[in-house]
Amino acid sequence: MSLAQLLPQFGNLAFTLIAFVVALSVIVAVHEYGHYIVGRWSGIHAEVFSLGFGPVLFSRIDRRGTRWQVAALPFGGYVKFLGDANAASVGSSGDVAGDMRRHTMLGAPLWARAATVLAGPAFNFVLAFVLFAGVIMSSGTPRDPLTVASLTPLPAQMQGDLRPGDEVLAVAGQRIDEALLPDTDLADATVPYEVRRDGAALAISGPNPRLPVVGSVNPGSRAFDAGVRPGDVVLAVYGEPVANFTRIIEIVSESDGRPLPLLLWRDGAEITLVVTPKRQDLPLADGSFETRWLLGIVQGAAFEPELTTPGLVTAAGAALGQIRYITVSSVSALWHIVSGAISTCNLSGPVGIAEASGAVAAQGAMPYVWFLGVLSAAIGLLNLFPVPVLDGGHLVFHLWEAVTGNPPSDGALRVLMAAGLAVILTLMGFAVLNDLVLCR
Repeated sequence: MSLAQLLPQFGNLAFTLIAFVVALSVIVAVHEYGHYIVGRWSGIHAEVFSLGFGPVLFSRIDRRGTRWQVAALPFGGYVKFLGDANAASVGSSGDVAGDMRRHTMLGAPLWARAATVLAGPAFNFVLAFVLFAGVIMSSGTPRDPLTVASLTPLPAQMQGDLRPGDEVLAVAGQRIDEALLPDTDLADATVPYEVRRDGAALAISGPNPRLPVVGSVNPGSRAFDAGVRPGDVVLAVYGEPVANFTRIIEIVSESDGRPLPLLLWRDGAEITLVVTPKRQDLPLADGSFETRWLLGIVQGAAFEPELTTPGLVTAAGAALGQIRYITVSSVSALWHIVSGAISTCNLSGPVGIAEASGAVAAQGAMPYVWFLGVLSAAIGLLNLFPVPVLDGGHLVFHLWEAVTGNPPSDGALRVLMAAGLAVILTLMGFAVLNDLVLCR
């Protein structure tokens, strides 16, 4: 391989690593700050707030005596409270006595310790909420009446007579929903529109709202790897002309995983890419899963609507709905994996997350911010699982103390923490194996 061939790959790798490190650093910093600030409010003193592990690159001590530092390995972080034997706040160093014991993690009241532990995941959910609501408000929602802002570049046979500024009243005799789609599939490339133009009602032809336009490509999907791009228009699949996106779904579902040549229209030229579908498990509204063959493309719109900024209440409701969806679908997916109902390939590790970080960052700021929200909510949920080492495990220890009146013994804590660490490392190793070998 020549240097000229190697440099673009190195550039892509560097971009992916930067996107991953930035995403992880933001989420870890917010998580650990939750522990720190609630601990401080609860009277627990933090000795060290570290972003990263290993050799310290930069540090400063604030007026409260907390050392803030950035370490060389940016793959995590921790808060070490006064008297902690280690960065996991398990056990005591035994060198704090008298009045200062109240300011240690072990010497603080149970409510203060539980609140401090819970604050990390809670701050992850708060970050996800803020990011989702911000993206929703920045991106906007279609105004009413639905008004064409711009037309998606299309082949001539798919364009029709629709113009920017047209108010869309109906498509093929149907009103269309917020997704700009009619209730039923339309087979032709152009269909009848009823619009209001310059105050006058007109009957014109326009692009089928279900045209096979690629709106986005899922990072790490087969279509992404094959070079399919947002904005591509699919003209034919396996030699069969397609006029709507639903037909693509049908052909892929019937493919049984065989490679599919896609004839694409891109910037006025026709190209052919071969994409091999991948069998994947998709969450359904009732919490179950459906296994289908997928390329990894998402339908785009035939035109972009004029947008209006939603109110804070609307954006907040949508953000909470997204967090609820992530939580429910993640728990459901984990249960289905454990029970063997769906493939273990639904479990991604750090390599898969890093690849997704780079791919989403390449799509623009808004997709990347949304991805940060998804990742933050997922990490917040993961940390609530009742596994020793994780925050959820600490909360179980605190619950035990609340019920029995005594914390678990040091010996029991050591055994449980070792077992929890073994579980986490095993899952991490399996997920990395998925990313690199098993699920490619």
